[in-house]
Amino acid sequence: MTAIDDALAIIKRGVDELLPEDELVEKLKSGRRLRIKAGFDPTAPDLHLGHTVLINKLRQFQDLGHEVIFLIGDFTGMIGDPTGKSATRPPLTTEQIAENARTYKEQVFKILDPEKTTVAFNSDWMSKMSAADMIRLAGQYTVARMLERDDFAKRYAAEKSIAIHEFLYPLVQGYDSVALEADVELGGTDQKFNLLMGRILQKHYGQAPQAILTMPILEGLDGVQKMSKSLHNYIGVNDSPGEMYTKLLSIPDELLWRYFELLSFRPMAEVNEFRAAVDGGANPQEFKRVLAEEIITRFHNEEAAKGAHKSAGNQVALGAIPDNVPEVEVALAGREDVHIVSLLREAGLAQNGKAAKDVFARGAVYIDGVQLSGDRMFIEGDVAVIQAGKKKIAKISITK
Repeated sequence: MTAIDDALAIIKRGVDELLPEDELVEKLKSGRRLRIKAGFDPTAPDLHLGHTVLINKLRQFQDLGHEVIFLIGDFTGMIGDPTGKSATRPPLTTEQIAENARTYKEQVFKILDPEKTTVAFNSDWMSKMSAADMIRLAGQYTVARMLERDDFAKRYAAEKSIAIHEFLYPLVQGYDSVALEADVELGGTDQKFNLLMGRILQKHYGQAPQAILTMPILEGLDGVQKMSKSLHNYIGVNDSPGEMYTKLLSIPDELLWRYFELLSFRPMAEVNEFRAAVDGGANPQEFKRVLAEEIITRFHNEEAAKGAHKSAGNQVALGAIPDNVPEVEVALAGREDVHIVSLLREAGLAQNGKAAKDVFARGAVYIDGVQLSGDRMFIEGDVAVIQAGKKKIAKISITK
């Protein structure tokens, strides 16, 4: 294999789509240091491992000698990315964006090499645009083409409102690639429309169009839905070593190899050896520990990784209510009430419906320190400290 082939194999690891591959190959053959862009809107203060799928890929580009631009979308964050949304997103305040951006930088440098990373803010160029500039930018795309986008099409067909400023989001993200003269842009599979917009606008402004690379959306601990804090199926970058260890050892066996491919920096040849060992009868928990040690070392340190098992799974006595109980809101979303079993799952106190039924059936559910002895329904306004077994407890508020 040539050096280009070797680099391409690393770049394509875990990738969903690389478009167009031949253009990226030509860029690699040029021998110059490519400008690799990925944008992140600072919509929440904390990152989880699902976010790091893209950041890991950026690190691989850095290791290949390319320039990584970590773009913080402080301007686009004020619009709100409409991708995958069924309604207009409320805009963030300037203060929220600034604080979230600060914590983003702290967290990403646990993966990226700060010496090889350019941190950019798209307000640096977008806030300088005049109204006339924005009108000219908006003139580069039609409403008809914008409505071909899946989430807009669904909202339009359902007669749900689409605010005019939401049409600007893909255009602004695309213009970011023009401002940064990006050679490659990375994004999740749900960002393909926006990434392609960058190619369209670069051509219009006389630049060579960027190659685009989409990464899969990582499933959460339930192995089904995407990793999300709102779904309580996430592993946070700032989780303690014990929490990381416990959560990673709880992932479904069939998800292990996807986590290795997308989250580990181990060579795929080594990962394939692990998989062959499991196929031959080895316990997958052994390799979950290997993955957990690598992840914990990355976000904490080697000593914390080696001792994580000692602090994992710290238990709370049944019926005891410790200090600093995490708070969770569960929305009825049109229901009149919610049964305790469903509530355990929705609040993240059980991994899935089966686990919720099991903990309920064995009498290990406590409400405000008292063992639950029968069924219980919850309605809007209810607030209770609920414990499911010795490891899961939360103060749950039922909202509309």
